[in-house]
Amino acid sequence: MKKIIGKIAATEKQPTTIDEFFFWTSKDMILNPFDVVKVGHINGSTTFGVIEEISHITDTPGYLTSYISSDFGDVNAQTNTQRIGMNYVKAKVVGNTGNIYIPVRDGEKVSFANAEEIKQALGLDKIKNKLVCGYLEMYKGVEEEVKVTLPIHFNSYFLIGPEGAHLNISGISGLAAKTSYAMFLLKVLQYDCLTKSENTSKNDVAIVILNVKGRDLLAIDEPNVDLKKEDKQIYRMLGLDDNPFSNVTYFYPYSDNTISNTFAQRADIEAQIELNKAFKYKYIFEFDKDNLDLLFSNVDDSTQTMESIINYIISEQGKFGTVRNWSDFLEEVDEHCKVGSTSRDKEITVSSWRKFKRIIKKTLNNPIFANRVSGQDRETRLQDSLKNIKKNDVFVVDIAKFDEGMQSFVFGDVMRTVYDLQLGQFEEIQQEQIPSKIIIFIDELNKYASTDIPKNSPILRQIIDIAERGRSLGIILFSAEQFKSAIHDRVKGNCSTHAYGRTNVIEMSKNDYRFIPSVYKNMMTRLKQGECIIQNPVFRSLLNIKFPKPLYKQFK
Repeated sequence: MKKIIGKIAATEKQPTTIDEFFFWTSKDMILNPFDVVKVGHINGSTTFGVIEEISHITDTPGYLTSYISSDFGDVNAQTNTQRIGMNYVKAKVVGNTGNIYIPVRDGEKVSFANAEEIKQALGLDKIKNKLVCGYLEMYKGVEEEVKVTLPIHFNSYFLIGPEGAHLNISGISGLAAKTSYAMFLLKVLQYDCLTKSENTSKNDVAIVILNVKGRDLLAIDEPNVDLKKEDKQIYRMLGLDDNPFSNVTYFYPYSDNTISNTFAQRADIEAQIELNKAFKYKYIFEFDKDNLDLLFSNVDDSTQTMESIINYIISEQGKFGTVRNWSDFLEEVDEHCKVGSTSRDKEITVSSWRKFKRIIKKTLNNPIFANRVSGQDRETRLQDSLKNIKKNDVFVVDIAKFDEGMQSFVFGDVMRTVYDLQLGQFEEIQQEQIPSKIIIFIDELNKYASTDIPKNSPILRQIIDIAERGRSLGIILFSAEQFKSAIHDRVKGNCSTHAYGRTNVIEMSKNDYRFIPSVYKNMMTRLKQGECIIQNPVFRSLLNIKFPKPLYKQFK
């Protein structure tokens, strides 16, 4: 049944336009930003609007009048008659059933929309390649029969290609919104790939997750025992099962008796190894020296002296051609740091070698840099495992306990390996074995792609290349950070989907948020757990959506 909530008011100072309209409503009517309303229009058509602002007005000419009418400021004074008052609402036009976009007329009735009309208004009724991304709750605070709960879908082609790609999520730390929402979408993608019969080798997905916070993502194939019945019902309403991730393999940095490189419990790692779903990864000099430049991702090398040293080493000049392990490598670097060193690198000064040594020495003393890999002990080189990733696989690479330099090193290695894999650089891997889409999820993107990162950073160059070319190569970046405004323009500018969790006022004063109406900005400061605001090319307006709690084990 259609519920009339007000009428259009087109005044001399605030006329209706093709982009917006105003209507009055009862001061007791509970409405919310993002609610969809409908208005009758000419030729039997209907115009839909999304509420942006709600104001209350009375016949009081000024604040002084209000003060005087309360017995000159007596807050306990009771007025004899209530002033005439109403609410008036600003709504943004998002569509018309007859594609008629002349302004709506004064006096037309405004009413709530039903579920099908909401889909039509927001452009959700004709979405192809559907992929659920959350759900809407509309008309909160009114009668139950009017309320609408509606699953929301992306066009997956605008999330993982070929039409658009990449997801960026921003918001303050500690609200369990950024990582949780990214993991929800990854779960949806894996479920979609595993269950839909139309999925072929051309649209399968594999996932690589970098765990950067404690043990958060080190048990994503184990169920969340605290998940309530109503949470499971939400998953069913969205057309999903309530099982955690499947086909998961964990990669922990190798540790010895002196240094522990992970927050995971030893018993948990051993149990996962026993079930053949975990490895300990190492870096071997002979195969991984080409990645030395990744250790300098946050070092400003404007004179390119560090780059010259790295090229000298990789091209095996001097005695580096005889080096076969990290210990010998450090000894050879020591030789170049001595005054009077007579090597063939005349153009590289001793002070440059000493700077190089200072940067790498502490890092290379970590046991992750080893002489060999033992297959019997479930050890591996990360590249060797990543290049064998299959469709529907989920690889979780733990880097949480590393310092920023080592995290950058491993993240850069992951990106390079996936990039080379999709380019067909590994001759031993058959093309039909490679997933058509590989999604890389990294939190704290500010560490790798902020405006403060040196322009010569190899990781920044790699991220920009993936952002710009990844869609065509089948490499999709899911990223999250606290401050979107600090991310490199070429990275965030190439993301087709943006999600906003709770955000602070200072961040929202930046240019990245200038297109967002002020009332929506205010809402961003008070978003709750399990809520975010979504921007996607297929949506006609920003959407305030909800998503359910994670299905996988949560560490307290």
